Amino acid sequence: MTIALSTAALDFSLRRDQHLAYASYAGAGYSWLRANGDGALFAVTIDGQRHTSATLDLIAVDFDYATAGVQHLIARFTGSGFEVDHHLKVYSDTALTESWQVVRCTGEQAITVTRIDSFALDIPAGAYALHYYTSDWGAEFTSVYTPLDSAKVVETKLGRSSKGMHPWFALTHVSGAVLSGSVAWSGNWVFRFDPIHGGGYQLSGGLHDWEFAKTLAPGASMESPIVILVLGKDLNAVSQQYARVGRRHWYPRTSLSAKVPVEWNHWWSYEDDHISAEIFHENIAISERMGVEICMLDAGWFGPSDPASFWYDYRGDWDVVNTVRFPQGMRPLADDAHARGMKFGMWCEIEALGVKAQLAEKRPELVALRDGERLGYVCFGSPEGEDFGYQTLKRLITEYDLDWIKLDFNLDPGAGCNRTDHGHAAGDGLYEHYMGYYRVLERIRREFPEVVLEGCSSGGLRIDLGLLRRIDMHFLSDPDYPVHDLQLFWGATTHVAPDACLHWSFGEWINKDPIPPQIFNPRDPKLKPHQFDYYTRISMLNVFGYSQKLPELPAWVDARMTTHVQVFKNHVRRFVKEADLYRLTGQPTRDGGGDRWSAFQYRLPDASDNLLFVFRLPGASAARSIKLHDLQPNRTYRITGFEGEDLGACLGSALMQTGLTIDNLPEEGSLLVRVTPL
Repeated sequence: MTIALSTAALDFSLRRDQHLAYASYAGAGYSWLRANGDGALFAVTIDGQRHTSATLDLIAVDFDYATAGVQHLIARFTGSGFEVDHHLKVYSDTALTESWQVVRCTGEQAITVTRIDSFALDIPAGAYALHYYTSDWGAEFTSVYTPLDSAKVVETKLGRSSKGMHPWFALTHVSGAVLSGSVAWSGNWVFRFDPIHGGGYQLSGGLHDWEFAKTLAPGASMESPIVILVLGKDLNAVSQQYARVGRRHWYPRTSLSAKVPVEWNHWWSYEDDHISAEIFHENIAISERMGVEICMLDAGWFGPSDPASFWYDYRGDWDVVNTVRFPQGMRPLADDAHARGMKFGMWCEIEALGVKAQLAEKRPELVALRDGERLGYVCFGSPEGEDFGYQTLKRLITEYDLDWIKLDFNLDPGAGCNRTDHGHAAGDGLYEHYMGYYRVLERIRREFPEVVLEGCSSGGLRIDLGLLRRIDMHFLSDPDYPVHDLQLFWGATTHVAPDACLHWSFGEWINKDPIPPQIFNPRDPKLKPHQFDYYTRISMLNVFGYSQKLPELPAWVDARMTTHVQVFKNHVRRFVKEADLYRLTGQPTRDGGGDRWSAFQYRLPDASDNLLFVFRLPGASAARSIKLHDLQPNRTYRITGFEGEDLGACLGSALMQTGLTIDNLPEEGSLLVRVTPL
């Protein structure tokens, strides 16, 4: 008996007699990718014994076609005292799949799960290159390329999905074909690449088994994180599928986030000890004139009424407003922004618990502990913690009339809380914390469907496709200097759509000790217009935002910023939210390496128009030919800018084969043009 699930792009079959999983990408030469060996689809370790789909009995298969464009297979396997439902989703017109499991205790005795691999895939011997990203504060999306010639592990054990490494990989076959994977999970995760007998490798992973144990009482169940696998002819083809499926099926959208709004945020220019109601009102007025659509109040609004209070120490006391800085509270700020036709948002680190926060003394049952020591956060793995998170966010939204909440998380929970009086056990505190956090976000989304939820974690240290199913966008990094921005965008968009990425243009930091590259002064008389355009256009690649002291900008900088805002709103953001993205150059690196030209092409799905960004970085050659992708060879394309530039016309074949030669940009120069078929 063979149970088959097929689309035009991807075929999956499950054979009862051999328990064989097979995947091939039709017409693109992916016959190298197939399950062999023991034919496992997944693996789970229960009471110390490893089980796979090949060692368990398949007892039922169901199909769910309720979601248009999605085929959902549920295969039920049974073992001694437990069942495993294996879920597989295939998205039409793509080679993207999701897999995860639900493990259920069906016997009279409890079982303990200590490892669960959401996928297991064997690939034959061959030449493969492994690509993944390391990550730390200000060092997100640092590429690592290595031959797959021995056992490899890509993982995070610090409690945040992007601290240490990002939950993503790309495996390139000698043919050029790419298999990519991503764990949709915000805590600890792992990908393993293990040699198998006779050659080849088994790929597996999902939830990390380090310090993890989940005991299921009779009738209880647990769900593993989703693992996404994508096949493509190259990295661009892979990333476009992530983006298309994300936009259609994963990302929540409000009317505001769907617009891809222009944001002003107070943070780097004022931080907490220089912001006040008066200053914020001044910036709101200028934001209105510039065309900004959302004004964000970051940290500094809460805590004791002391001008010297430090925001980090008082996280958790969200019921206390610093009335020295904001004597009338928050609501007048929202009312001012709304009266001017803009939206208003606030920052909140809802999970965090600062060392001086009174919350720990008032509500000790909320505190996450490991071996009796405070971990610095509220454990949402407890019903009380989960309810605290929901009730607090609900109050902030209603009391302050919020349109947007920026949700930060500035700590490493490691293996998480191991209290046993929280409703979770010692081995599953981090797992239950994230499940509770997800439920809080889902509940807020249901009750306030028009409030935008932005994810942030020390910048970009919790960027994952699990959280992105509950929030509107990820903030990419705290630093925002130009080459860093380009490295981030190149890396993040390998699995996150540009309209789900938020980052700011080069900011002026008031920070007393900024990192050396993060020194920008918009009032510097040596600042040239082409440099400011370069800094600003980099931010326009994704959701566009900036953090500047707007009342202190020189007149010409104010005018250029206003122009850029209008260009983004009138022309660029349509591409950011709809178009396929192509990397036309390699990844630049913040240390001065990598490709020193950076170019990206946006192509609308109906091929009616293209947008081209080109940046010449410091140290770049004087000229570069940029080859565009997927144009119509025999069609003529007109190349025009948004401020009167006209670069003439050219055949699509020439633009793809020879390229557009750029030889008139200075270092820190940029080009932003449409490439439109005539």
